[in-house]
Formats: sequence, structure tokens, C-alpha cells
Amino acid sequence: MGRAFEYRKATKMKRWGNMARVFTKLGKQITIAAREGGSDPDTNPRLRVLVQQAKKENMPKENVERAIKKATDKDVSDYKEMVYEGYGPYGIAIVVETATDNPTRTVANVRSYFNKHGGSLGTSGSLEFLFEHKCVFRIEEKPGVSLEDLELELIDYGVDEVIADEGEILLYGDFKSYADIQSYLEANGFVIHSAEFERIPNDTKVLNEEQRAQIEKLLEKFEEDDDVQNVFHNME
Repeated sequence: MGRAFEYRKATKMKRWGNMARVFTKLGKQITIAAREGGSDPDTNPRLRVLVQQAKKENMPKENVERAIKKATDKDVSDYKEMVYEGYGPYGIAIVVETATDNPTRTVANVRSYFNKHGGSLGTSGSLEFLFEHKCVFRIEEKPGVSLEDLELELIDYGVDEVIADEGEILLYGDFKSYADIQSYLEANGFVIHSAEFERIPNDTKVLNEEQRAQIEKLLEKFEEDDDVQNVFHNME
């Protein structure tokens, strides 16, 4: 198993265990994708994958349609994707990805979470060197196609790790290779269950149980905020 996979298994966000939060997160992503690339999934690759992911998560069809409609509704506030970076206690680096219709509110909340839990909000881009930005595809296994053959085929498209996981296949690739990987998968008949972006730490820090508990309280505050989409850190 690769480093990216082990990190992912250890840091799955609790918010994804709550159906309401799953729908909120997906709904915002669908609206943003539709606003940027158009409301027709047939001509918008990113939206196409998100709609497929929504189906797999049993998100009601009307929720999906409502999220797409928001992209063209002038009376609805626009979501902006904002990334905040900072340090928690014990030098733990934390990256918070948000989708918000009120950046002033969101940055104030993020700053307060850091401050109240012994951390501090940093400047944009200050922690980029500590993480690798990856795209992660979860696809359905295809009869007659081995992991080794698939990995060899996808190397040229930017994939650097292929892993079997609970009856599915996980593909990790460079952030910039997202479109190329999706195009290959669709052209070759693979069913895409989800496609996300993740930040994998280059190194992780080991903390004791008491220190971990303090960091986890801070992470929970981020995860409880409806504006927060993802939280990444370098705690082992």
C-alpha cells in the first residue's frame, strides 16, 4: 500500500459519515462545477462525475437538479472556493478548503477556530510545500483488467498509484492530470464512482495521545462548519 492510500484511510473526514453533510458538500461542488463548465453533464466532465457520485451516495435527484439550477440563478449568492492555511498546536500544519457565499464570515470563523485551540491562521500558500496536491478517482473494477496492466496504461496519463480497495480501485494522480485521467477512464468504459482532490503530506508528525486529542478537537470544529469542504493535516 502506498503512502497516499495509508494517509487517506487514516484521515477520512467524519462529515462523510453524516448523510446531510455529504449532500451539502456535493451540492456545493455541483453548483460550482455547473457555474464554471455549464449545466449539461454531457458537455461538462467535472459535473458528469459529480452527478455520478451523487447517485452512488443516494443523493435525491431533486437535490442534484436544485444544485445545478443554482448555478444559473442570478438571485442566488455565488459560492467561492477559498483555501486557508495555518498551524495548530505542536506545529501541525492544517489546510482548510471551503466553498462559501460569504468569505468574510468564513475567514473569521476559521481564524477563531485556530485561535481558540492554540493555533494560528497563516498566509495563503505558506504551507503548499508541505503537501502534494493529488486527484483521486474511485472506479469500479473491470473484468479482465488487472491492476498491473491498468497502472502501466495510466502512467502516461499522470497516475502514480493504483490500489484495490473494498471491491473498487483507487487511482492517485497529479492534480493537473485530472482531465486526462477522466478522459481515459470514460473512453475505455470504466465506471467512475467518485473523483476528488486531496492534499497528501510529504511528512507526518507523531504526537502522543493527549496531544492528538487536542488537535482532533480543532479538526472537529472545522468539520462541523458548513462552509468547510475538506480539511488536511500532517499529523500521523
